[in-house]
Amino acid sequence: MDMWWKVGLVLVMCWGLTSSEAREEHYDSSPRTAMFRAPLDFGFVPSVVYETHAYYEPGPIGVLFHMVHAFLYVVQPNPFPKDLIVKMVQQNMGGIKGDDYKKPENVVLLLQAIYYELGFIVLTVLGVLFVLFMPIVGLCFCVCRCCENCGGEMHQRQKKNGDCLRGFYMATLIATSVFLAVGVTITYAANQNITSQIKSTRRLVSTNIRDLKSFANYTPAQIDYLAAQYTTAKNRVLSDLDNIGTLLGGQIHNQLEREVVPALDNALRMTSAMREAKESLESVTTSLETLQEGTGRLQNSLQSERASLSNTLNDQACSNGDVTHTCSTIRGTLSQLALSANFIGLPEVEAPLANLDAVLETDLSNIVQKGYSSFNDTPRMVREQTKGIVSEVKGLLDKSCGEIIGFTKMFPLEPALENFTKFLTESQKNIEAYYPQIDQLDFYRWIGCVVICCMVVLVLAFNFLGLLCGSCGYDKNATPTARGCLSNTGGNLLMASVGFSFIFSWVLMGVVVTTFVVGGNIEKLVCEPLANRQIFKIIDTPYMVHPAKKNVLPGMLFQDPNIDLTIGSMYRDCYENNGLYSALQLETKFNFNKFLNATVYNLEMAKLFNSVNVDLQGMLLLEQEGKDNLIDFANTGIGEIDYQAYLTEVNKGVTVVDLLSYANELEAQADQLRRGALENALKGHASSIRQIHKDQVVPMEQAMKFVKARGTLSQSIKLLQKTSRELPIKVTNVLNAIEAAEYLISNNVSHVVKQETEKFIKNIVGYFSQYTVWAKHSLEMEVAQCKPISNIVDSLEIVACSFIVDSVNTFWFGLGGCCMLLIPSIIMSVKLAKFYRRMDTEDVYDDYPSYDTMRWYPRASAPPRQPDW
Repeated sequence: MDMWWKVGLVLVMCWGLTSSEAREEHYDSSPRTAMFRAPLDFGFVPSVVYETHAYYEPGPIGVLFHMVHAFLYVVQPNPFPKDLIVKMVQQNMGGIKGDDYKKPENVVLLLQAIYYELGFIVLTVLGVLFVLFMPIVGLCFCVCRCCENCGGEMHQRQKKNGDCLRGFYMATLIATSVFLAVGVTITYAANQNITSQIKSTRRLVSTNIRDLKSFANYTPAQIDYLAAQYTTAKNRVLSDLDNIGTLLGGQIHNQLEREVVPALDNALRMTSAMREAKESLESVTTSLETLQEGTGRLQNSLQSERASLSNTLNDQACSNGDVTHTCSTIRGTLSQLALSANFIGLPEVEAPLANLDAVLETDLSNIVQKGYSSFNDTPRMVREQTKGIVSEVKGLLDKSCGEIIGFTKMFPLEPALENFTKFLTESQKNIEAYYPQIDQLDFYRWIGCVVICCMVVLVLAFNFLGLLCGSCGYDKNATPTARGCLSNTGGNLLMASVGFSFIFSWVLMGVVVTTFVVGGNIEKLVCEPLANRQIFKIIDTPYMVHPAKKNVLPGMLFQDPNIDLTIGSMYRDCYENNGLYSALQLETKFNFNKFLNATVYNLEMAKLFNSVNVDLQGMLLLEQEGKDNLIDFANTGIGEIDYQAYLTEVNKGVTVVDLLSYANELEAQADQLRRGALENALKGHASSIRQIHKDQVVPMEQAMKFVKARGTLSQSIKLLQKTSRELPIKVTNVLNAIEAAEYLISNNVSHVVKQETEKFIKNIVGYFSQYTVWAKHSLEMEVAQCKPISNIVDSLEIVACSFIVDSVNTFWFGLGGCCMLLIPSIIMSVKLAKFYRRMDTEDVYDDYPSYDTMRWYPRASAPPRQPDW
């Protein structure tokens, strides 16, 4: 049950897992459907900003850390032995009993482990030898000097290169002491770094606990936000359902519009054709009356003038021989004094006009507008016919919303999180209660390390004081037995440093070996694989912990070790600040798809949507009266009019000849005659013809009445001719289109309705899909972001490895260097002390006469006795 309590905090977050993948198999979100679905804005899940920054920059001491890492790489260059560790754990899972260690596989593993640890083993053996032999060598050295050997004799031999040797020993000892000082500084810096970083650990502990509290406090609000955003999709669905007439009916209207509207438009255009035909017939009648009236007057005048001219030509004067030809010529042109166009004989159009007036008594435009209105009433019909289904769907949506909210309240999340917060608070108090003890222990550790450093510092002090006193008190001209007190003190101080070096060196090396073995192996076997996450591969190795349990983490949390959930994958998800749901892969254990399938878009709702049916059989596009009116229009008789006769007369001139030209020609012929009555009479007729042209033709043309009447008549006749030729075909096409549209609405509209209804349903389902996809993404990425978990691991790595292990390794690295430098320090101090200490005896050479020879005797020994003394 503890496991269920651990997972209890996560269960509420899991409700948002969607079933969009399953629904996508039944509803294809094609681009044509998606273009009707507006994206929903669910906002952003309330986010939490965690305080912990699990990153450590060591600063200047990081250079020393890198040096230690490089040294350890030289000591242990082998890669991390993942397979070796796994085999050793798995083969010896039950422990080694009896002679199991003699088994070949265990021997092989042991040899592999020794090979891996070879560098550590060699250095450890050398260190142990140092610890064992250093006090023995020191004891032997002390006894040897007590026996006046090993430089213990207080006598210094004089050598020619004595000054050079002293300078060499002094320079070497100074260099060695400087390096010792550097080593002890590194040691102290590492010691101080541990103390300062332990104080920083408190900040990491506090921020990690605060992050866990924020994690617990923000999770309920995030879950409530996810649940509340269901209303966003719900409201959009309700909005579409409230506007189902506009959305679904509008789409059905748009699909039928391609067939219905052109048919109605053509029918409406027929009303314009009727009015135009009537106007054309009325224009023909009016123009014909105007033309008949004008041409009637002109015809009478021309007949009178033609008769008068004919009488003149029949006069006796035209019988003379010279005049006969001219009169005959003029007589032959009398027929030209006549009208060219005969408008009086054109057929009447009163009968077709009367029929057309009867047709126009029926308001076809109003009938067609009723068809438009009936067709445009499709959204209302859809809204009325789906009113019951919409009401039931709204009820199901309210029910689903209540179930989702109820599911979020199913788990005692708030009490569990409150207890978790209290647990964190108590844990923080308990941890903080250990701070004084930790500080006290760290103080003791710091004192111990300082004491160790002081051992080296003591040796350094004697070295530098010995060098200082020896160098300052050294007199080049003084003999070894006459050296001053300051020089002798310097030599004694150097010998004191030798003694303390033998006393402390093996203790220091023991500390170095111990910390080297522990810290070095922790760095190579724990810290490095933890830094590159290879340690997770060992922990996540199948059947690593138990031969019957494949994975550790799911076995602990869910009692199901076969779930493919590893600590490494969980760490990666938390490191990327993903949700706990994704990190724990709860979808493999807790199936919330079934819940959402039964809640968000269930079978009952799908059944309701699939039952949507729209009946448009009551829609009437064109009443029978309108159809009969179109047929009557085709039978008005405008097609029986002889339009060619009209066009023939209209295209003729008003008179056969131009009257003004005719009068000029007549006058010219009269001028050819002798002067007399005949000439005057013909000129009078020419003048009369001109007067007719001036008084009747010219005014008619100037008033444009005559010309306009001819033009209007011509246009009307052409329009009527065109209309009469196309009228039967147009009426037939209009009636056929209307019948085809009505047949589509009556018999085939179900296919259009089904197609558009499916689109509408996909649009509705698309809102749910958007919500569930968003909820799934938010649940996996934004709800209960488990960054604090990875921060805890990273903080432990920083504290254990960066703060402690690196500092400990730097400590033994510096102290070990000091131990190694103590050996040349001992040698150089012993050698150099011989030049500073006051000797008991010395090499002195005196002058003694012996005949004519000179002999030198050392002062330290008595001169040989001469025979004559």
